[in-house]
Amino acid sequence: MGDSRVGVVVITWQRREEALACVGRLVALPERPRVVVVDNGSTDGTAGAIRDRFPEVDVVAAGRNLGAVGRNLGVRRLRTPYVAFCDDDTWWSPGSLSRAADVLDAHPRVALLNARIVVEPSGAEDPIVSELRDSPVPGPDWLPGPALGSFLAGASVVRRDAFEQAGGFHDRLWLGGEEELLATDLISSGWELCYLEDLTVHHRASKLRDATHRRRVGLRNTLWFTWLRRPVGPAVRRTVFLARTVPRDRTSLLAALDAARGLGWLLANRRPRPLPVEARLCVLDETQRRSTARRYVG
Repeated sequence: MGDSRVGVVVITWQRREEALACVGRLVALPERPRVVVVDNGSTDGTAGAIRDRFPEVDVVAAGRNLGAVGRNLGVRRLRTPYVAFCDDDTWWSPGSLSRAADVLDAHPRVALLNARIVVEPSGAEDPIVSELRDSPVPGPDWLPGPALGSFLAGASVVRRDAFEQAGGFHDRLWLGGEEELLATDLISSGWELCYLEDLTVHHRASKLRDATHRRRVGLRNTLWFTWLRRPVGPAVRRTVFLARTVPRDRTSLLAALDAARGLGWLLANRRPRPLPVEARLCVLDETQRRSTARRYVG
């Protein structure tokens, strides 16, 4: 019968075969979700190949690489109350989308659910799962799972209205750690985010990725988020910690320079999160320091 409550947005770039495999798995789900693929300016024929093989799929050819902002375009093409995000090297397990919709129906103050992530082909849980499951973030008793302070976009289902009210993913951040800013803005507006154990996303990491560039952008975005939304004291401590622990190499230096170039923008847009939100989420600082799953390497 399908489930009309959830649509799926996939972003892709230069991964035609992986994107085709991803879309094939999505259209075969029992929920029969409407799928929107945003092709971020691929030159390998990705958009045309998906249109030819899956005419029922809505393909948006962005013309250039918009990064995470491509998800914003996809969300605008959907009218479903809930939207699942998917990268071209991930896919959802059958039944997970309907389960997410049931939980979101039952909990109207929850903006986003983060799924369990299984690494393929091994079938092992991604190391980040234990951090999600054991999240130290305090939350209300009625939450259906552990409260979160951030999320992984390619393994999440979002309430479309909350996503749009928060402005979606920020175009300045592009891709790499872009979730933290959106998560903080959602929580600051009164929404909740949580991990839900019985949602499953599979991830077969693509070999077609530039890990060095992703590290550079991810580190820049961490610095930007820190100075956009953290009070001065925690922002200084986080910056010092990063300076002491990231690799001392050209990539880290370039990331720091990239961050410094945005100083004017940071000053104009700095809006520290409310003190109650800061008090609630600052417990993540220690978790991030100890994390073995989040490292600026590559």
